Amino acid sequence: MVKSSWFASELRRELGLRNRRWARGRAHVESYGNPPVIVYQSESGRHGNFFDAAYAAIAARPEWMRRFDKIHAQGRALPKPESGRKWRELDSSMSSDALLMNVFCAPGVAESMAVRRALGVDGENPPTFGWKARVPLSSGRFDRTEVDMRWGTLLVEAKLTEGDFQTRAAAVMEAYRDFDAVFDRELLPRVELVTKRRREATEFPEDYSQEFEDARTDLLASARPSAATAKAGIATDGESAYAGYQLIRNVLAAYAQGCSFCVIHDERRPDLREAWFEVMAAVKSAEMRVRLKVLTWQELAALLPKGLQEFLDLKYGIVAPGSAISPVGNATEFE
Repeated sequence: MVKSSWFASELRRELGLRNRRWARGRAHVESYGNPPVIVYQSESGRHGNFFDAAYAAIAARPEWMRRFDKIHAQGRALPKPESGRKWRELDSSMSSDALLMNVFCAPGVAESMAVRRALGVDGENPPTFGWKARVPLSSGRFDRTEVDMRWGTLLVEAKLTEGDFQTRAAAVMEAYRDFDAVFDRELLPRVELVTKRRREATEFPEDYSQEFEDARTDLLASARPSAATAKAGIATDGESAYAGYQLIRNVLAAYAQGCSFCVIHDERRPDLREAWFEVMAAVKSAEMRVRLKVLTWQELAALLPKGLQEFLDLKYGIVAPGSAISPVGNATEFE
């Protein structure tokens, strides 16, 4: 956990510096934190958090534009916008969902055979963002939490500066119908919940809202009563839990739907990659394991249009392997 926190904070620091520079001349505010998080707003058909061509493509598709309906979970950590519009999660420079849509909504990316081959995508349908997975529970009900993206038969979890893949009480996880069919529970990463407290609010939406999803009522109904504490983000002293909740849930979603599942993360986050390998190692079936994938944003960048590559370099420090990265800037820009 300490290691993950360090990698996440270092990446946030770099993205903060890059976005302080990128935001010049673009409508934005800074959060009240130290260092601040840059949050952008739309203006004249553009949005500072997005590659122009990607944002135009998003605006032209109502089903993609609906992703802007999700309110920033920690808007109180931000100045009130003059327009009166509430801040959205996709406005945050730290949002992994915004990065995901910057890449896959950009013209030419979904049509690229190189990208499709890298991800193993088939079919002609465009990507769907915030897909409701309906992961089956032992009770006969479903967990309807979201998968970041579905593209054909591929499910994708996108990560950037999130601290981890979350932890859930063992009783909650074991309430999934296919849990024991898919996983050797003895091999899954386990932790003991030793602190009884609510999860603290943060100004990073990716650490608190869609990425930190409350256990749904249906899921809690399938678990023992003590698991209800998870609904409020409360950890009970000594309670056994599984690390990598999002990974486990999405593997179960892929299993139920006959899909493959890929985690896309930044190469500067080896801690997330190691966490994913731990979960993959606990999958029983070889047929299921070959449907599980990992890809870095940097590997994907090598396959993208030049203009989008330049955007990712300047704003995120993401470049193809072996390519030179643009200068970050220096910490005095925050003083």
